[in-house]
Amino acid sequence: MKGSVIALDTYKGRMAAAQIVDGKLTDLLVEPPEGVVLPGAIFRAICDRPLKGQGGMMLRLPGGRSAFLRQGKGLKPGERVLVQVTGFGDDGKAVPVTQKVLFKSRYAIVTPGAPGINVSRSIRDEEARVRLLEVAHEVMQGGEEGLIIRSVAANADLDEVAEDIAAMLDLSRAVLADADGDAELLVEGPDPHELAWREWPEADQLDADTGAFERHNVHEMVASTRGALVRLTGGATMFVEPTRALVAVDVNTGADTSAAAGLKANIAAARALPAALKTRGLGGQVVIDFAPCPKKDRRQVEQVLRAALKADGIETAMVGWTQLGLFELQRKRERLPLSRCLEGQ
Repeated sequence: MKGSVIALDTYKGRMAAAQIVDGKLTDLLVEPPEGVVLPGAIFRAICDRPLKGQGGMMLRLPGGRSAFLRQGKGLKPGERVLVQVTGFGDDGKAVPVTQKVLFKSRYAIVTPGAPGINVSRSIRDEEARVRLLEVAHEVMQGGEEGLIIRSVAANADLDEVAEDIAAMLDLSRAVLADADGDAELLVEGPDPHELAWREWPEADQLDADTGAFERHNVHEMVASTRGALVRLTGGATMFVEPTRALVAVDVNTGADTSAAAGLKANIAAARALPAALKTRGLGGQVVIDFAPCPKKDRRQVEQVLRAALKADGIETAMVGWTQLGLFELQRKRERLPLSRCLEGQ
């Protein structure tokens, strides 16, 4: 099936959203188990104890949870601080947080403490930039907060953009004014349906009715994603397997024995890898064992991989080749691994 589909439904009793392009699952969001703090959540936290030698501070969150603030210089135990969750904590570890709180929606990001109105550089049409800036200045009315107009706003209705900016501005001011009291959750992190609306581009079809996953064969796609095997074009394969230390990726040429088999398999793997990691919720250290190919072809594989990761949107650093011929990535942990989301399912 050609075209793009966004399906909003439940999977195994958990809220879920699936992005499908040309019949392939390219992104998947699944509600984590109860008690897991979602990235984007904003807390009023209480400073607990500094971590000497690391420059960080342990914070107390409501419900007996703890958080780790990497830059805690100048803070004292007992002090209240406003923080935002940046990712999922590993099992038994504190939730990572930052003091750089953002109020993010589909069209706009309000940035308290970072003044200035900016339009995404992805919007190159000067007329569109001028129209969006006019809307932004009208809504912000010289406020002290900063604002970023997101790229998706380029083709959006200007009234909707204005409403989005106003909603985020009101929310930011309400949260920043609520400074007193014990540790408290002030803004919940986005659930899968909200995150899909906020982050995914508009699809050819949006199916939000009950049974959407059945109609678009999402259950079968997710079942395949829960395994390690990824089938590539030309009969090649890729295995994506998480360990405690890293994510191991192995690329194989399959039955193709031609001289260009390795390069073709590696290019196909480079294009498919971001979606394979994203749908499985995997990040951290990623080590790729590409199929054997001449060293002169490595640059081409890198270029394809760089382009695929840029379009992917999750912050990923291409570390490079090791002496053993492996390729290393360092990828931000923005997702909870699918295996943890579906524990016991």
